[in-house]
Amino acid sequence: MINFSNIKDFLNKNLINFSTTLDDNFEIKGINSIIKANKYEICFYTDKKYFSELSSIKAAACFIDKNSAKYLNNNCTPIIVENPYLCFAHLSNYFMKNIFSNGIISKYINLSNNVKLDKNVQIDSFCNIYENTYIKNNVIIGSNSSIGPNVIIDEHTRIGPNVSISNSHIHNSCLIKSGAVIGGKGFGFEENSKIPIQHFGNVIINSNCSIGSNTTIDRAVFDSTIIGENSHIDNLVQIAHNVIIGRHAIIAAQVGIAGSSTIGDNIKIGGQSGISGHLKIGKNVIVAAKSGVTKNLEDNSIVAGFPAIDINKWKLNIIKLNKLK
Repeated sequence: MINFSNIKDFLNKNLINFSTTLDDNFEIKGINSIIKANKYEICFYTDKKYFSELSSIKAAACFIDKNSAKYLNNNCTPIIVENPYLCFAHLSNYFMKNIFSNGIISKYINLSNNVKLDKNVQIDSFCNIYENTYIKNNVIIGSNSSIGPNVIIDEHTRIGPNVSISNSHIHNSCLIKSGAVIGGKGFGFEENSKIPIQHFGNVIINSNCSIGSNTTIDRAVFDSTIIGENSHIDNLVQIAHNVIIGRHAIIAAQVGIAGSSTIGDNIKIGGQSGISGHLKIGKNVIVAAKSGVTKNLEDNSIVAGFPAIDINKWKLNIIKLNKLK
């Protein structure tokens, strides 16, 4: 149980403005959904489809906007904020138990020559660490993973089990989930003879990124395939050689990005979408789910469909199509 005063301190630390009458000494057990939260938990309200739940909510308190707070029942204390979902995101990290390296290197691993390990590194059983690999402080590597050759993993990064990383630089505080393959040879060959084109570059994943399970990121032919800082890539995503993705990307499951495309900051790509090769996608672009992007996109574009077009035009086309039926 945590006193609400501690949560207040945490919110202030993260520059969250709020107002509430909840007592500082009230003990909070955790966070939960608006439907399942009990009298010792905090919930949040952002989605209007849960409006009917506000009158019967059982939570001790609820993060809620000022206009909606009046609809809460009297047993739930409002914590009025501008962005309840942002508060939920912060608190999910506050209540989540942090995972730290235990500093144990299993005796059931293989360490090749020219491997450097810094302090407090955890390497679980049945891992292979190949030559020219440098693993820095407080890194965790899950069991059955293959790291190297030619890899740098910076501090506080966590590698899940059954991960393969080669020819890559993974920066600070990244999370690589189980089954990911990073730094392998890309898909390339001369079309007529089918002679394969070898790849000599690497992959750079910048700080505070998360890479989903069974996602693949191929090394560049030359230079680097790059993922910008604070980007979050879901499970089952394919990122081909020489792709450059900017900062703060959000890429949902089953997206495929073909080689040598450059994508700007703050991109959002919906699930099962595809990006053709050698394209330039601007900043703040949103690609709706199941879209196929075949042309360059300017900054702030929102597109849908195949081939992807402005989402408003796409909606009009769907309306016209339905009228013909």
